[in-house]
Amino acid sequence: MKDKVILTDCDGVLFDWVYAFGVWMKRHGYRLQDANAYNVTDRYDLGMQDKKRLVRMFNESAAIRKIPPLRDAIKYVRKLHQEHGYIFHAITSLSNDQYAQHLRTKNLIEMFGPSVFEKYVYLDCGADKDDALYEYYGSGCYWVEDKMENADVGLDMGLESILIAHPYNAEYKGEAHRFQSWKEIYDLVTS
Repeated sequence: MKDKVILTDCDGVLFDWVYAFGVWMKRHGYRLQDANAYNVTDRYDLGMQDKKRLVRMFNESAAIRKIPPLRDAIKYVRKLHQEHGYIFHAITSLSNDQYAQHLRTKNLIEMFGPSVFEKYVYLDCGADKDDALYEYYGSGCYWVEDKMENADVGLDMGLESILIAHPYNAEYKGEAHRFQSWKEIYDLVTS
């Protein structure tokens, strides 16, 4: 399995969730407080209950269908698939809502093509990825993530973890690779 499967999160890895959520929040009258914070409570000075409610509302809204790609993700994910035969398994903490999942799948297919993703694993909003990654335990598959804790879980599961660089994970000191772009991931995978 390891040779041709790449595991990937979606938000903050393939899609610019932070940007899309920011547009949605502004449209709903919320003001950005700390652009470098990962946690939505800090970004928008919200209580925990408001944060959970708003993130779930966004993740289950029609906006999830049109989140723009992150940086150079389209170009290099497609190259890995088309030129090198890699297939991708999406593992994302989006929502248990089947309609939200359908919209995310449509967005992935529209952005990356109909054959890039072989498997979609949808977890509830904010859910840990430990159980989903356990299926790949010891496989050495590449695991691309933006959340530091999830990158480390991948390492613990015997995966080759790659952290997509963002201001909110700049202080990462773990063993995962930390890359700014999918070009860097492409270079690692194809070297």
